[in-house]
Amino acid sequence: MDWIQRHVTLDPHPRGFHLVTDDVLEQVPELADIEVGIAHVFIQHTSAGLTLNENASPAVRHDFEAHFDEMVPENQPYYEHTLEGSDDMPAHIKASLLGSSLSIPIRDGRLDLGTWQGIYLCEHRNHGGRRTLVVTIHGQRGGA
Repeated sequence: MDWIQRHVTLDPHPRGFHLVTDDVLEQVPELADIEVGIAHVFIQHTSAGLTLNENASPAVRHDFEAHFDEMVPENQPYYEHTLEGSDDMPAHIKASLLGSSLSIPIRDGRLDLGTWQGIYLCEHRNHGGRRTLVVTIHGQRGGA
């Protein structure tokens, strides 16, 4: 069984939910050599998160953003952590609700996602900047 670990850099995205599956696949080409295994994807930030969801309809990503903004509004009088802007504390809460990592099975050199699943970067800051993912693969290479 082999271990592979890569840092994946995501270009800045506006606030919202963004499909980044292709970014991960492009920056971790060794995944194609894995016959069976697991990919662990971890985001190194506290104001953005990861989730798996609908990879076809942009309306789903829009609805996620609308719902999270309603559920965790900015400028609440009870927020104490406000020095970094009105979007910062809500971003931390949203990231905690969604989580910072995903575990995805690998089969025959591909992420074994469902038909309509994709990896979302959940960007909760208005100007979050570049984001870094750590992708760790543990698996058996083909022919081994």
